[in-house]
Amino acid sequence: MTRLLVAGVGNIFLGDDSFGPEVIRALTRRPLPAGAAVRDFGIRGMDLAYALLDGWTVAVLVDAAAGGRPPGTLSLIEPELPGRAPAAPPEAHGMDPAKVLALAAHLGDEPLPRVLVLACEPAELPRGDEDIAPGLSEPVRGAVGQAVEALHVLVPALLADPQVTPSLARPEESTGPSAAGLPHPAATGAEDR
Repeated sequence: MTRLLVAGVGNIFLGDDSFGPEVIRALTRRPLPAGAAVRDFGIRGMDLAYALLDGWTVAVLVDAAAGGRPPGTLSLIEPELPGRAPAAPPEAHGMDPAKVLALAAHLGDEPLPRVLVLACEPAELPRGDEDIAPGLSEPVRGAVGQAVEALHVLVPALLADPQVTPSLARPEESTGPSAAGLPHPAATGAEDR
């Protein structure tokens, strides 16, 4: 039986970075089908790393990620999963999905679940000197409903066949593994959230 986790990630106090938690909140009004667990991990990277070790077949991370597209564009990305190399723990108040996946791979004895990222192009992510930037930008706020719709297509398809690679409404929005702050293991510069 397929076990599927939909995980919202991002900081609710950093503007468009709160996309993942906002999508999870919107799903309370329109729940996904049975068989999918929906959780808001916010910036709790350690919690997400341990959750990924809990026997899921597929995990769909919902996140804001800069990829050079117009703000509000949704992309479906399948990152290359890391091996069991030693990993630094994620920051206590940060969420870097690449570091979380590396930590989960390091901690677990079993292979990680298949991971997909439903990413939204932010209009603007706060700079390092900003403490709080409340609210989503207009294009990202509009993408929240589109993400809920996309999840209502993706999740049933993945529950039926966890190896399927569903596409979004527009095929050019489905991308390879190096987008969404989830580089190949040799890449650098992943953004902390």
